[in-house]
Amino acid sequence: MEFGTKLIHGGISEDEFTGATSIPIYMASTFHQNKIGEGKYEYSRSGNPTREAVEKLIADLEGGNDGFAFASGSAAINTVFSLFSAGDHFIVGNDVYGGTFRLINSVLKRFGMTFTIVDTRDLEAVKQAITPETKAIYLETPTNPLLRVTDIAAVADIAKQHGVLSIIDNTFASPYIQRPIELGVDIVLHSASKYLGGHSDVIAGLIVTKDPELGEQIGFLQNAIGGVLAPQESWLLQRGIKTLSLRMQAHLKNAQAVFDYLNKQPMVSKIYYPGDPENPDYEVAKKQMHGFGAMISFELKPGLDPKAFVEQLRVITLAESLGAIESLVEVPAVMTHGAIPRDIRLQNGIKDELIRLSVGIEDQADLLADLAHAFQYLGD
Repeated sequence: MEFGTKLIHGGISEDEFTGATSIPIYMASTFHQNKIGEGKYEYSRSGNPTREAVEKLIADLEGGNDGFAFASGSAAINTVFSLFSAGDHFIVGNDVYGGTFRLINSVLKRFGMTFTIVDTRDLEAVKQAITPETKAIYLETPTNPLLRVTDIAAVADIAKQHGVLSIIDNTFASPYIQRPIELGVDIVLHSASKYLGGHSDVIAGLIVTKDPELGEQIGFLQNAIGGVLAPQESWLLQRGIKTLSLRMQAHLKNAQAVFDYLNKQPMVSKIYYPGDPENPDYEVAKKQMHGFGAMISFELKPGLDPKAFVEQLRVITLAESLGAIESLVEVPAVMTHGAIPRDIRLQNGIKDELIRLSVGIEDQADLLADLAHAFQYLGD
């Protein structure tokens, strides 16, 4: 089955009881059992038919064995780290979501876990960071917000050679663009609020595993911790996923047009976009991605005010989040990555002048005119 068809017919695509092509929203906290322990479902924290449908769908789309849906991407990340114990060591990419850094620095370190931050594109640095206590390599690719691209298969191979898990946040790409499990990764994460949901109307997180034993462990933690996705949100997420292919085609087309425009804009000093042939990660991106995504970050020239720029935009919405049908813009230094201390942020390349743009599916002419208006305002 081709990917676009799998989006619509994968997982549980119709209700087994009625034949409904839209899985009903089962707003039930508990389920009748004819005999003790014989019911398919017992309690909605442990399993719900609406949630099960979206969990099986994402497992199909990522090429995994088991899928799990959570109340947010952060809840999914925290559940994955709950696999481990005090004293365990992790290698983490140096350019990941600010909320992931916040979880590591403010929560997980208090439980005795240790972390080494590396540029995961540097495979030798990844190898050198492995210790006898290392349990996993955790990264994003493309990263947030600098769109750095790591060789997924290479990192997965390093992890296997050293007997540690590989964990990848696939939010920025979505399974439409890349499927890390097919490249050897053990665990794939998504903030499903982004491209998978696609409409800025749901907060959700997803985990996919390939190994059944690992899936069993995640399933136990999902039930034990209880940060599950509710039925209404599960239904919204599955509905959003069904149009992913059509939306991504429009996203990718618009992103290329925006990149071409920014590449000629004299007020822009640097652009971060995997599809830029001048990008040092371009060849890796071309090898493992089916398209270059619709995220573009760029730096204004020194002296230009990024806050003034984004506040002048009218079609492009000033807001956190990404991957929605509407274009969204933000300033990472004071928004999504504000939780990272400035010295660490600058060390990792996230400058005050950086702007992150999630290119939506509006008409190209309107997007380009909106950007031109904001640049004109800076130049006046």
